[in-house]
Amino acid sequence: MKRFLILSFCILSLVSCNSGIKPDGLLSQDKMVEVLIDIHLTEGITSAMPVAYDSSKVLYNLLEKDVFLKHEVIDSVFTQSMLYYLREPAQMERIYSRVVDSLVVRDSSDGIIDHF
Repeated sequence: MKRFLILSFCILSLVSCNSGIKPDGLLSQDKMVEVLIDIHLTEGITSAMPVAYDSSKVLYNLLEKDVFLKHEVIDSVFTQSMLYYLREPAQMERIYSRVVDSLVVRDSSDGIIDHF
């Protein structure tokens, strides 16, 4: 519980500080959309697998690394970009609108969402 409180405080501090300042290497909205689509597909795949929760977490972490490799993105840059866009609600709304639209199109085009 103590770790959770400390982590929450750190995240809130990061989000509240430097609002509006773009971090170095910020991923573009287009790149964020591409990465988030694959991350959500990865989440869907791992959550649908008939394995224990601990095993699905391990599998997700491995597949998430593959997503970052595929898009040539460092996880820390993705995290920094995500934190920046979370502080910019209008931009984040546009990003997620495109992510959802893309996932819906993929799902409706073939009935099955293909991974990568």
